[in-house]
Amino acid sequence: MRKQIVAGNWKMNKDYVDSENLISKLLSLHNHSATEVIIAPPFTNLLAATNALKGSSIGVAAQNMHFAEHGAYTGEISATMLNSVGVKTVILGHSERRAYFNETDDFLAQKVEAAIENSMRVIFCFGEELADRKAGQENNIVASQIEKALFNLPSEAWTNIVLAYEPVWAIGTGETATPEQAQDMHAFIRQTVANQYSSEIANNLSILYGGSVKSTNAKDIFSKPDVDGGLIGGASLDAEHFYAIVNSF
Repeated sequence: MRKQIVAGNWKMNKDYVDSENLISKLLSLHNHSATEVIIAPPFTNLLAATNALKGSSIGVAAQNMHFAEHGAYTGEISATMLNSVGVKTVILGHSERRAYFNETDDFLAQKVEAAIENSMRVIFCFGEELADRKAGQENNIVASQIEKALFNLPSEAWTNIVLAYEPVWAIGTGETATPEQAQDMHAFIRQTVANQYSSEIANNLSILYGGSVKSTNAKDIFSKPDVDGGLIGGASLDAEHFYAIVNSF
């Protein structure tokens, strides 16, 4: 049975003290429901987060990582470094990394492989831009992104993969895909994985929706059969709003 997951991507927000305060509020609201809760603070606060959350079922993810184990990659962080501070999950392929830092599908495939080799779980992000959807190319774009970055993986690696569909036109814009649009795409994604691997792998795969999810729309989106949770941006920076989303199942 696949997991329900709500992950909060803090992006470049919250300094050390702010992070401590937010984590404290999250712990006070955490109800140990069946929904898995993950937070992704900035690199500078990962160790503090893992220490503060020891003994809690709230998980910690990194927002990015490099494919190399070590070397002359100034400013980068490796899977080994993340593991050393207790971080076992990483977000890869976020639309902002693709757009602002020119991360390609081939580059992301290397990152995914490195994460899997280091026994990390990957929350892999992908999605179409508005022009793609207007042109009716959203399925082709999404399938291509998944295939190029993930379809080189062996079947057993998929136990460490979570997918996050994020229509680029709905990130930070206030626009949100309708629950029906989200369901249609999630069903297509699941079938795409089933066609390449197996129905068993596809049916056990958690597929999250990301794109201006709020407490006011989360329940409708999460009610769809192929939507297994959300990758939450801005709303994850407020503990009450975030937990209203967590409790939307």
